Amino acid sequence: MAYGDSLTAGYQLKPGEGFAPQLEKALKARGHNVSVIMGGVSGDTTAQGRARMAWTLAGMKAKPDLVILELGANDMLRGQSPGTAKANLDAMIKAFKQGGSRVLLAGMRAQPNLGAGYAKDFNAIYPALAKSEKVSLYPFFMDGVAAVKNMQLADGLHPTPKGVQIIVTKMLPLVERELNPSYS
Repeated sequence: MAYGDSLTAGYQLKPGEGFAPQLEKALKARGHNVSVIMGGVSGDTTAQGRARMAWTLAGMKAKPDLVILELGANDMLRGQSPGTAKANLDAMIKAFKQGGSRVLLAGMRAQPNLGAGYAKDFNAIYPALAKSEKVSLYPFFMDGVAAVKNMQLADGLHPTPKGVQIIVTKMLPLVERELNPSYS
């Protein structure tokens, strides 16, 4: 399950162009028999993602083997406390793990206009949680897409279908390792 915000929800993209369907297609092309559930809600902060966890999981036929947790961008864009975002992400990681799912934490980076202090605190959230909770970390979900011409929609925040393809391609080896820890 890709659990996150508009970046995983496929904001303004056509069906099949978002992260979950492109990741599923890429995994199947590499021989994995998987379904990737889209669990993204546009606009969600970490608090909103945490609040909807129980009913999201209750509505599923089976627990996800792997949860790609991608939240925090909207907290950052709203200048919300990095400490609060970290606490919410920590609670979600623990809850997913207690439910029997592996977690791959997809990080985000603060925009420079928020100031060096905020960026330092926010950017430290993801590596610290990955270490303390012993989960894999994909350091920056938008790697190869952020601030790259033609990889983002006109809003300068959300990936185009080609941008999503880059994200999937870059993240694919780590996702495969998480699906099958003996994969090399």
